[in-house]
Order: sequence, then C-alpha cells, then structure tokens
Amino acid sequence: MRTEESSVVTISSSSMSTPSCRSRFWSSALRSKPLAPASDTAARTESGDGLVRRLGLFDLILLGIGASIGAGIFVVTGTVAHDAGPGVTISFIIAGVSCVLNALCYAELASRFPAVVGGAYLYTYSAFNEITAFLVFTQLMLDYHIGAASIARSLASYVVTVLELIPFLKDNIPSWVGHGKEVLGALSINILAPIILLLLTAVLCRGVGESSILNSIMTVTKILIVLFVIIVGAFKVNVSNWTPFAPNGFKSILTGATVVFFAYVGFDAVANSAEESKRPQRDLPLGIIGSLVVCVALYIGVCLVITGMVPYQYLGEEAPLAEAFASKGLKYVSVLISFGAVAGLTTTLLVGLYVQSRLYLGLGRDGLLPAMFAKVHPTRHTPIHSQVWVGLIASTLACLLNVHVLSHILSVGSLTGYSVVSACVVRLRWKDETPSQASTRWISRRAEGIIYLFAIACCGFAAGVLFRFGASFIFLIVAAVIGIISATALYQRQVHTDPPGFSCPGVPVLPSISIFVNMFLFAQLHYEAWVRFVVLSIVTLGIYASYGQFHADPVSSNVPNIYHRAPPVVAP
Repeated sequence: MRTEESSVVTISSSSMSTPSCRSRFWSSALRSKPLAPASDTAARTESGDGLVRRLGLFDLILLGIGASIGAGIFVVTGTVAHDAGPGVTISFIIAGVSCVLNALCYAELASRFPAVVGGAYLYTYSAFNEITAFLVFTQLMLDYHIGAASIARSLASYVVTVLELIPFLKDNIPSWVGHGKEVLGALSINILAPIILLLLTAVLCRGVGESSILNSIMTVTKILIVLFVIIVGAFKVNVSNWTPFAPNGFKSILTGATVVFFAYVGFDAVANSAEESKRPQRDLPLGIIGSLVVCVALYIGVCLVITGMVPYQYLGEEAPLAEAFASKGLKYVSVLISFGAVAGLTTTLLVGLYVQSRLYLGLGRDGLLPAMFAKVHPTRHTPIHSQVWVGLIASTLACLLNVHVLSHILSVGSLTGYSVVSACVVRLRWKDETPSQASTRWISRRAEGIIYLFAIACCGFAAGVLFRFGASFIFLIVAAVIGIISATALYQRQVHTDPPGFSCPGVPVLPSISIFVNMFLFAQLHYEAWVRFVVLSIVTLGIYASYGQFHADPVSSNVPNIYHRAPPVVAP
C-alpha cells in the first residue's frame, strides 16, 4: 500500500514538473526591464560601480565616425562603382537615407534611456521582453567578435604594407607576421593582429579618457586624409566620365545600395556610451545623427572623385582609389591612402572593442551573464573584465583563423538590431490600455501592434527575396502594399504618446519604413547568413533556458549594489 502511494506521488510530481518548468521559462522570458531613474545611476557612479561621464558632443561624433569609416571608404566605393557606374553616388545616398531612418530611431531611444549602457539590448529589454533582448545581444555580439578579428587581420596587413615602404624591409617580412600563413588547411597564423588587439585592449582598460583621445587623433587624421584625397582628386576629374550615369540601369544602383549600406554601420556605437556621456539626453541624438551625416558627405565626395577620375569600367577590384591616383601620376596619394587605411581600421577596431565591453557590462548587471562582467574598476572606471574578455576572444580568432571567409555571415546582427530598435520606438510610444479597455477586446492592443510590426518585417523580407531572385515587379508591389496596410493599421489602431527629449518624426510610419528596408536588406545576405541566424538563435535559447532564466533579475540591476541580487522571479 505504501509503495502504491509513493508511486502515485512520484507520477503526480513528475507530471507537474514539466508544466512548472514551462511556466517558469515563459514567466522569465516575457518579463521586461523597468527604466532606471537617473538618481540610481548617479548612486552607482558614486559607489564606484558605475562609469564616469567624460565624453562631450565632439567626442561622441568622432566615436560614431571612427566606428563607421574604415579602410572600406578607399575600397568599397570603387568596387561597387565597377558595376553601378557613376550611379554609385546614388547608391550611397539611398543607403545613407535608410541609415538616417535607423539613426533617428536610435536617437529617440538614446534620449529616453540616457543613464545606462546597453544600446539595442537595453531598448529591447524595456520595450519587449528578456528573451528577445538576449537574442538581439547574441546576434550583435557574434558580428562584433568576428568583425573585430577580421578588421585586426586587415589592419595587420596594412601595417606590414606600410612597413615595407622602408627599403630594407621590403619583401623581408614573413607572411605569418601580418598577411597570414595557411597551416594545416584550416588554420591561418597571424602574429601581428592579436598584438594590435591586445594593445588596443590595454588602452581601453586604462580609461575612456585615454581611448577617446586616441580615437579622436586617429579619426581626425583619417578625415583629413579623406578630405585631401577628395580635394586633390577633384582637380583630376573629367566630367565626361560621369556619362552614362547609370550604365546598367537602376537595378544595379539599388543592388549597390544593399552592398554599401554596411559601410555606414557603426553609428549605433554612440548609443552604447550613454553612461559615459556628459549630457546624454542632448548629446547622444546629436552624436548619432551628426556622425552619420559626416559619413554620408565623405562617401559621396569619394564616389564623385573616383568615378570622375577614371571611367568606371577601368576601376580595379582590390585598391580602386589608389590605382586611380597612380594612373594620374599621383603615386604619393596611394601611400597616403595606406596611412589613411591604417588610421581608419584602428578607430573602427577601437570603437568595436569599446562597444562590446559595454554590452557585456549591461548583461552582467542584469544577471544574464556571470557577475564578473558587471564589475567596474574602482579607479579606472572601466569594465575591465568585460574588456579583457572581448580582447582575448578577438585575439584568438585573429591569430588562428582566416576570419575573412566568415565575413559573408556578418551584418546579420546589425540588421536584426536596427529592425528591433525601430520596433522599440513604436512600442514605447503606445499608450497602455486600462484593465476595463482590455477586458472588452479579444486580443490586447499590445499584441495586435506586435502582429502588425511582425507583418511589416515579413513583407520587407519577402520583397527582398523576390527582388533577389528576379521575380515579377507585381509581386514586389503586393508585398509593399501589405506592408503599407500594416503600417496604416498600426497608425490607426494604436494611441501614440509624445516622449520626453528628442522625438523621432513620423512615428509609426518612419520606423515601419526602417523595418521594411532593413529586412529587405536582410534578404540580400548570403544563405549562410540566414542559417547562422537560425542556428545562433537556437543556441541562444538553450543558453537562456539553462542559465539566463535562473540568474537574470531586471529590477536589481537598477540599484547601486549590482552584486547582490534578489532571487529570480518565479511563476506562481
């Protein structure tokens, strides 16, 4: 009899355990993060657990420019012009306008969340839920890790090229030092790349003031070199080379826009410096938009010069700008371009490492990652553990792997983050329903709005796939019309409030356009990028289910003492 009773108890407890685990998972996954008041952030700074506000508006603009413009300004402009012709200028304008849409969304959220780090992850956590925020973080972080390693190897190669300008070093530097040497087929040894990464990591660990000075010097140098190239090249322009302006039609210009869009990626780095900005509510929006406007102007100037100097069909693939100046007898400009590439890649790498550490800091504070990532050095006021971690990860990848072969799976995180940030702007503008209003509806207004946002994203992706495979233009119009209907419903069916501080214009229409364009571009990525998105999402869910849901506490991260958390919320 006792055995039967125990067996019944065992069966009952086992049958209840699965629903209980499922209930706990969804209770944790669907919770959101309340916004921390400014007084809590000030208390954290005074206690030594926070960062120090040292960045002014000029620093933030240079931070955004440093993250966006690398060596690509000297390469990608000519590479795309080889197909789009002089119309590459329009490609950069189209891509720039789409990035401005994203920048306006980032600017509003940076103004609404001026006190804490986290960027896209933080915005998603507050607007939607914990699991979506964690998914956004992992997609962004894989982009950052692989991107940092890839940029470090490119920088090492450029440094060796510059060193070989010295006569006794020419052709005497082994390939494994900077260019990379294949070993056992799968490995590619590069010694200089991890050394560069560790040096930049050391600079970042010393403090945001020191790293900001280095970024400012290198970014100003890069801008001056680009301006010099534009001015010198302007005197060698032959306007007849701009005819025909679009030799391969508008489709080649639009395809070019999908490629050069990623040349602007990086302005969102400014949003991750919220806790270190002196006047975040005013300076963050200005820094985000200002840095992007400067980048658009520089890219357009380079496009006009390179297509005006040399007929587009004669542009090279590897170093088109340098070859264009060499063909005009201006070889010294080619040398200057190499120095500009070194400066450009250095700032891009520096800012990339900086952003990664701040994202890890945010997740460490929220408990989604171990508490060591939340620790801030008491005198340097930098997240030193997070900074060393990202430096070691990038150094290992750059030293052992030819990460350039992984470059075609990049940009997934950026487009995912941009799309979700645009959706966050719309979501945070909604006026919440009262209980009496919600009881009279078969679906909540919030759920209805999320369905419309998801529909817009799906329409953008569908339009991108149809465009990619050359489907009839009618199908593209159908996808666009469904997206317009969803955006219209979003506008009509939701009550939108005006936020404090900077306000993104045209909500929800402008963020809806941004989501549509981002997903259209997502569809242009390699198939491997789509597979990477799905696989990484599954892995992220596994990590969250086994660790994140048990340790995360979005409320306790708002108080100064971030190392003592209340027990995680458990579903009743």
